[in-house]
Amino acid sequence: MNDLMTMTDEQLALEYIDGNNRAFDLLLARNQSKLYSYILFVVHDRDTADDVFQETFVKVITKLHQRKYTNSGKFSAWIMRIAHNVIMDWYREQKAEKIIEPTIDNDLSNLSSKEVVEGSIENQFVFEQVLDDVKKMMNLLPPTQREVVFMRFYQNMSFKEIAEMTNVSINTALGRMRYAILNLRRMAKEHEMTLQF
Repeated sequence: MNDLMTMTDEQLALEYIDGNNRAFDLLLARNQSKLYSYILFVVHDRDTADDVFQETFVKVITKLHQRKYTNSGKFSAWIMRIAHNVIMDWYREQKAEKIIEPTIDNDLSNLSSKEVVEGSIENQFVFEQVLDDVKKMMNLLPPTQREVVFMRFYQNMSFKEIAEMTNVSINTALGRMRYAILNLRRMAKEHEMTLQF
């Protein structure tokens, strides 16, 4: 087991493909929190998030058994792409027009501000207020823009990773971010908010 603990996720995936079930248990333990947070952020419903999370891991297991995983990139990005596809499939089945439905009060409390920026004690109050305003405005963004903002700023993904996971070009991912920033600035101006730390 100690050997497994020192392996990368990519190595663990290949171990699981070769029949080591303990390798998958460790992969799940390492990745479930980040993956579930992403899914919950996008779907905004715990029951749906639970279903999508379970279906994602069923697909991960199936693809691993079918040897459709090769160690050609980050395992976490690979499973995030699978989750993204499961979410898209679920929404297509529901024939929903919007991917992300804001909650009644636009609450994004499942995201911790400490994951975004660590500010000094003196700036903490200002930071919390600005972050709260940004979260509320993010709920008003179109789904594709909201998703790219989450991936970039809350999960520190590169635009290349975002493009690969959402099956678009890097230019499209960059364009979505650009429009998201423009929309956030417009909303801030309309509501006379100052978005500076």
